[in-house]
Amino acid sequence: MPELPEVEIRRMYLEATSLAQPIDSITVEDKKLLTTEFDTLYEKLEGRQFTHTRRVGKNLFIYTDDPRVILRMHFGMTGDLEYYHNSVDRPRHARIVFYFTNGFCLGFICPRKFERIGLVNDVDEFLRLKKIAPDALSIELGTLRDKLKKRRSPIKPVLLDQSTTAGLGNWIVDEVLFQAKVHPSAVSAELSEAEVEAIHEAIQLVLKTAIAKEAVYKDFPRSFLIHVREWDDSPYDDVEAHKVCPRCGTPIERTEVGGRTTFFCPNEQVLG
Repeated sequence: MPELPEVEIRRMYLEATSLAQPIDSITVEDKKLLTTEFDTLYEKLEGRQFTHTRRVGKNLFIYTDDPRVILRMHFGMTGDLEYYHNSVDRPRHARIVFYFTNGFCLGFICPRKFERIGLVNDVDEFLRLKKIAPDALSIELGTLRDKLKKRRSPIKPVLLDQSTTAGLGNWIVDEVLFQAKVHPSAVSAELSEAEVEAIHEAIQLVLKTAIAKEAVYKDFPRSFLIHVREWDDSPYDDVEAHKVCPRCGTPIERTEVGGRTTFFCPNEQVLG
């Protein structure tokens, strides 16, 4: 599933390829992917140009040269973007395509059809109505502290809640708590000031690292917990090395917290 780092990479890709190009036409293979009626989408976007973008959590907002017309993309489970010339075959699963007047196209890739696209009138109002908190990359320490202190649930599901901060998925929260040395079942409201600060710093570290590495997990530093998940080829020569804490060598434990598979170091992430 595209998490915040992947969506940020897609945002940068769109800005690098698809701005300042008038939209000539739009095709939609499956209208169930739209959150706006096709006729409205077409009418509002025909002749418009994308001007800039804003990402909040996993939501990508694309502004046009009409401030009242803003496109929202949500990449669901497997969504992606591909910019290509219309002289070549349409990419597989490009179920929504924006054709630009310069002969190039932007395909919205929807392999499993969980992706969504549509128009919003006001981004901040959309976020308020959907109860989406400040983006995890930009949330201030004080704001995060206030949100964490109000919750008496385990810290892991609190961080996964998009009303706490937007964009943190399952593996990211495991990594954040590992880097901050906080147990995933620790009660949010009972965290110390030092632990809250460590979580805030770890959010920045994990997200910025993931974006810099273009979300290629095997390229992450060896000091990261993510290698225990074996999603990519491990960077370790010893296949057993990724199963222990990279800091202290203790075997990593697997459990469930808030109904989600969770990895942690029982030696460094101690439940007080």
